[in-house]
Amino acid sequence: MKQMILTAAALSLAATAASSETVLKIQSSAQSGAYEYSYLEDEWGKRLAAMTGGEVTVEFFPINAIVDRNETPEAVMAGVLSGDLNSVAYFTGRNPAFAIMGDLIAGYDSPEQVQTFCRHGGGRDALQELWEAVLPGAMHVVGCGAVSKEALVSKVEIRGVADLEGVKIRSPSGLAATVFQKAGAAPVSMSISDVFTSLEKGVIDAADASAYINNSTSGFHQVAKFPLYPGIHSMAMRQFVINQGVWDGMTEDQQLAVETWFYAAYDDLRRQLDLQDKQQVQADEAAGDITVVDWSQEERDKFRVLAAEAWEETAEKSPEARKALDAHYAFMKQIGLLK
Repeated sequence: MKQMILTAAALSLAATAASSETVLKIQSSAQSGAYEYSYLEDEWGKRLAAMTGGEVTVEFFPINAIVDRNETPEAVMAGVLSGDLNSVAYFTGRNPAFAIMGDLIAGYDSPEQVQTFCRHGGGRDALQELWEAVLPGAMHVVGCGAVSKEALVSKVEIRGVADLEGVKIRSPSGLAATVFQKAGAAPVSMSISDVFTSLEKGVIDAADASAYINNSTSGFHQVAKFPLYPGIHSMAMRQFVINQGVWDGMTEDQQLAVETWFYAAYDDLRRQLDLQDKQQVQADEAAGDITVVDWSQEERDKFRVLAAEAWEETAEKSPEARKALDAHYAFMKQIGLLK
């Protein structure tokens, strides 16, 4: 009888432990074949469980796997997803502020600066305030950050601002598109999952895609032999948001663990991508099949001037956009990027 009671108690405890586990179903903005996606899944998926004693686990899905890249907020609200690791700029159609928060084109010198803005410079709070204005009470912004200064995929040689004239370039709508338009390019909005076929068929000539290594592992360089590296434009901000109800259901220790896990994962991923970028560039240059284009500082400065004009134009489109740009300005002055 005693053994039966002990067995029943053990089963009850096991059931309680199982029922208390929180499984975070997270859709990413990365393709399944990209280095970024594989590294997060393989190296960091298991670590959240370890950090929480199995109380919180994570299951990743690649871009568009569950819902369209633009529809993750509704999926998070409905509980179809627990949250997302999505590019903030994808939500530009909801409010121009998402363009400024998502990628201040040519604004920062390094992804480390963007991550510091998010974590310590008011960026996370600004993003939370923006979501509260758009979808009140829907989700909690755990954190945000950039993992790379993106390279530019191109089938044609683009040696400077003048060479962008007439180039059909895949770009998120909003701020990035405005900057490319100012340089004379013709932006085309499409999911990153459509980039390879569109390059191959000549629908586009170039693409604002991802880090050099992500572009390489995604196969873009097979059809686009003139990548720009280091990048000239984008350090896309990813957000990590969780359904507000799911977040509120966690203990304070679990919440702290999830936040710590995210920033540790993104710090690690940022360093890994930088190393992988450099190694892949060296290998490609040695092989001779790919021409890696590095803009002069003079051309980069010209592009930044165009970008700054676009920042201000976008900031005038909504009160939230103005606040978002002012948040960037305050931090950039703090670290000496602006006077």
